[in-house]
Amino acid sequence: MQSSLKKIGNSTGVLIPKPLLTEIGAKTGDSIDLSVENGRIVMELVAKVPRAGWAEASKRLATEGDDGLVWPEFANEGDDQLTW
Repeated sequence: MQSSLKKIGNSTGVLIPKPLLTEIGAKTGDSIDLSVENGRIVMELVAKVPRAGWAEASKRLATEGDDGLVWPEFANEGDDQLTW
């Protein structure tokens, strides 16, 4: 399958046919990693990391004092009689 290089601002881009993107599970907006191996440009889909950045965000919220409960604490009837 062939494509051509296109001028995009100060860069050059290539249109990637949909069947190739489908084969690697990529879609518009996904992050990819580009490398050169043996004179070929290799494109790999970057694996999405679940909850990426959550730890840093929670630390920032704690530092800013914005880590309070959204819902107030509430108890069930009889909770004050429970023994743990």
